[in-house]
Parts: sequence; structure tokens; C-alpha cells
Amino acid sequence: MTEGKSRRSSVQFVVLPVVIAAIGFAAYGIWSRSTTLDRLKAVSEDAAVPRVQVVTPQRGPAEQALSLPGEVAAWNEAQIYGQVSGYVKHWYKDYGAKVETGELLADIDTPALDAEYKASQSALEVAQAKVNLAAITAKRFNQLSGTSAVTQQEIDDKNATLAEQKAELAQAQQQVDHFRAMLDFKRLRAPFAGIVAARRVNVGDFINAAGGNSSAQDRQRPPFTVADVHRLRVFVLVPQDFGSVLKPGLSAVLQPLGKPGQKIPAQFLTMAGAVDRASRTIVTEFVLDNPGNELMPGAYVNVDLKFPGDPSILVVPSQALLFRAEGAQVAVVDAQNRVHLQDIAVGLNFGLTIQVLSGLKPEDKIVANPSLGLLEGQLVKIVQPVPGYQPGVRNRS
Repeated sequence: MTEGKSRRSSVQFVVLPVVIAAIGFAAYGIWSRSTTLDRLKAVSEDAAVPRVQVVTPQRGPAEQALSLPGEVAAWNEAQIYGQVSGYVKHWYKDYGAKVETGELLADIDTPALDAEYKASQSALEVAQAKVNLAAITAKRFNQLSGTSAVTQQEIDDKNATLAEQKAELAQAQQQVDHFRAMLDFKRLRAPFAGIVAARRVNVGDFINAAGGNSSAQDRQRPPFTVADVHRLRVFVLVPQDFGSVLKPGLSAVLQPLGKPGQKIPAQFLTMAGAVDRASRTIVTEFVLDNPGNELMPGAYVNVDLKFPGDPSILVVPSQALLFRAEGAQVAVVDAQNRVHLQDIAVGLNFGLTIQVLSGLKPEDKIVANPSLGLLEGQLVKIVQPVPGYQPGVRNRS
């Protein structure tokens, strides 16, 4: 009996710690699993909260700058077409030649026109002879008026014949004057002082009189182009958003391509009174003196415009805007880190930034680069930008 009790006591002494240990391990496992699940749940819930970077609206600059492409044009430019048909007898001015008003550019040989002019002169001489004869005859008949030698009808006929011959003489004179005027077009002349921007003829080339007809100019290029470059015009297509700044006093700085660092001032001249429907831009014209021929017509230039800004108007990064069915919005983060989709009215677009006319306060915190999935009242978490990155600014990699 004593030996049996001793054996049971030994077994209990061995099993009891094992049971306790098993219960402890089971309890630890349950606690560990519960703790892990709670931690995972917390991590998941935290990960579900969108991370955002915020910026605050800034005051607009006192001066705004805008850079646009521009095209240089001559102060005056004329396409010199032929008004008579013939062959180029000689040309006198080549590309780039300086010319004065009325200076000869080329001579045209017009044998057909010369023959018509001589024929008109002969017709004028015949008409003059007929008038002389009719005048003598009418004078004689008028002297016999009141006698039985002639009747009044014959006298009236001779006077009418004289009037008819005088009319034919006037017509013949007009023909001579017409052909004489046409002969002046045998010489192509510069309409104003400038340079020869183009010469498209050689000796022997045929010049068609139809070149003077606007309906035919698309098919025939002008023999010469003369440009007045003492002053130049610069045409710029300005976006309609900036129409309010296009007024006298606006200045521009031109930067020609291929000449880095060179800056040429230009002054506002005028603007179109309408917006081009295709490009939604306003044709704007600037002018500048060109004494040293630094720029050439047809050249492409960068036009830097500067105009007064309005510091009272807030500006935000362009990428902070949301465009939805409600219109332009920004995502404002409140003190509880919840999103409020705020309607705003936008002003001028400066590229990287844009004016906000209403809907924001200077102390508002707005999401720098909101996603379209942001919802009203959604909880977000504000994070700091990574080193070297500024929210709301395009950073180069």
C-alpha cells in the first residue's frame, strides 16, 4: 500500500507541472494571437488612412511674368507682281539689296504690249484726221446756212458727224493713255524704301499679267518681295486669360533664338478685339525699332512679358486643383484631419501656379496633390515631404 501511494505521488509530481506548463503555453498563445490581431488591425486601419502632403495658399507676386513664342514681321511688306505679260529683260536688285522708293527692280520686255500701243497711236491719228475732215465739212455747210444750196437737214447731219468723230477721237486718246500707263508697268519698282526680301525671277522668265489678279496669286509667286525693316512688328498669341493686361504701357523683352543672353525691348502697339476661336488666344502686336537690323522678318523669338500682379489674390499649385462636376475644388484639411472639398473660383493660370479668386483663406491647409478618390469628410494623415521635395512644385528626377 505504501509503495502504491508512493508511485501515485511520483506520477502526480511529474504530470502536474506538465499540465500547468501546457495551460501556460496555451494561454500565452491565445494572448499572443489576440495581441497580434489587435496590432494588425491597428496597422491595417492606419494604412487605410490616406497620407497627404499639405500646402498653404501664398500671396500673389507683385509682378507677373509670362513667356510666349512670337513671330517677327516687317513694318511694311509688299509682294511685287507683274501687271503686264512679258519676259524679264534684266533684273537689278538681288536678295538683301537696299532699295529706295521707286527704285528699279527689273525690266520686262513686252512685244505684244508695244505693238498694241503703236496700233493705238495709229488709231488716234486716224481719228484725228476724221475729226479734221468733219470739222471742215461742217464749217462749209454752216456757212451756206439760209441759202438754197443746202438744206437744214444736211447741215445738222454734218454737225452730228463732227460730234461723232470727236467722240471717237476721245476714245482713241483714252486707248493711247491706257497703253502708255501699261507701259510703265514694264518696270518693276520698289513701292517704299527697304530691302529686297525675295527675288524669284531670272532673265528670260515669263511674267504673267494675271499675277496682279488676287484670284491668281495663289498659283503664281510674286517676282519680288520688298520689306521695310527700319521698324518691326512682333505678333504674339496671348491666352485669353491674360486679355485684361493687354493695354498701352505693357512692355516685352525679345530673346532671339541662337543668341543666348541677348534681350531686345519691344513696346505694346495693339491687340485684336476678339478671341481666336481655334486657339482661344488674342493676337497681340508689339513694335520695336531695328536700326542695326538685329532681327529679320519671319524670325521666331521668345517674348517675355511682365505686368503688375495683385498680392491680395492667393495662388496655389496647379496640381492641387480638382476638376469635378461641381467645378474647380481643392481638398482642405481641417483641425481633425478630415477632408473638406472646397469650391473655388480660379483666376489667371501661371502654369505651375494658379490664382484663386474666392473660396480659400491664407491659413487653410490644402492637399498638395489630391487623388480623385478623396471624399468629403474622409480622414487623412498629414506627412512631411521627403528631403529635396517640395509639394506643389514639379521636381526633376
